[in-house]
Amino acid sequence: MNPLKKYFIFAISFLIMFSILQVLSGVLLTATYTPEINPLWNQSAQLTDEVVMYGTFNPFLITVLTAFLSATIAYFIPNISMKHKQRDN
Repeated sequence: MNPLKKYFIFAISFLIMFSILQVLSGVLLTATYTPEINPLWNQSAQLTDEVVMYGTFNPFLITVLTAFLSATIAYFIPNISMKHKQRDN
């Protein structure tokens, strides 16, 4: 297989897998987030109009893990498609 073609298959596979996994991780983080409303509701008069997001997860770590998983999956996609083409011939 042409190295340039293999690179394009890898790059496109990586971008698709990265996007899908980013959306899925966002859905998972949103579904498991539980805000602590009661303690803050009592202090609502003193709060500003500013929104502050924090959590126990490190967003950079999640992005790196998603990118690594996407790259791993994208690495094997050209190999799988090449095996199917060889089988068809």
